[in-house]
Amino acid sequence: MVFSIAARELRGLFLSPLAWAILAVIQGILAFQFLSHIEYFIELQPQLAAIDGAPGIADLVIAPLYADAAVVLLLITPLVTMRVFSEERRSRTISLLFSAPASMTEIVLGKYLGVLAFFMVMLAMLTLMPLSLLAGSTLDLGKLAACVLGLALVLAAFSAIGVYMSSLTEQPVIAAVTTFGLLLMLLLLDRSNLPGDEASVLGYLSMLAHYEPLLKGLFNSTDIIYYLLITVLFLGFTIRRLDAMRLRG
Repeated sequence: MVFSIAARELRGLFLSPLAWAILAVIQGILAFQFLSHIEYFIELQPQLAAIDGAPGIADLVIAPLYADAAVVLLLITPLVTMRVFSEERRSRTISLLFSAPASMTEIVLGKYLGVLAFFMVMLAMLTLMPLSLLAGSTLDLGKLAACVLGLALVLAAFSAIGVYMSSLTEQPVIAAVTTFGLLLMLLLLDRSNLPGDEASVLGYLSMLAHYEPLLKGLFNSTDIIYYLLITVLFLGFTIRRLDAMRLRG
């Protein structure tokens, strides 16, 4: 049942002109950034040749590309997730969803996996760009894998938050704005100027603080667990929210 709901959600996304427009715009923006980073890397070649242990193409092209992708997808995620449940509530079709022979956990997971599959398609298309460098240069595949894993975890957390915010309102626009605000806050928490322990706590809660090590090729179980906890937490919130709505009738 979960995968049937996920397939239906993914099919619904690709039947929408908005999804195709998002894919085209994202690929255009990131392709431009990719070429810009390559041009910068080529310009630095004379200086890098004189430095022992100089940063390579993974550090100067791939990591910045995936950093740019996280920022761009921060803006795009609310547009994709805003209708997941809010549109169902606004059109009064959510009662049909509640009457389906599936648990609320299955419904939420199905909707979530459908959205996440869309983002994974986007991630796969993005990853083709750095892989194209294999045709003319050596590539640190370990660092590339770390970047791909990092962005996949970020997108999993982004999607879970967006699905939850969509369950709180009947208005997709409100869901999009609140999702964007919450994601931006979580991404930039470590940029606060608070002293001592407060800054440490906010630094741990910041998505960016856990994403940057992966961009450097550093695998840390703490960073991976952080994103998994965020994802599970917001999916749990969504299930509880919709269960309460179902009980109210």
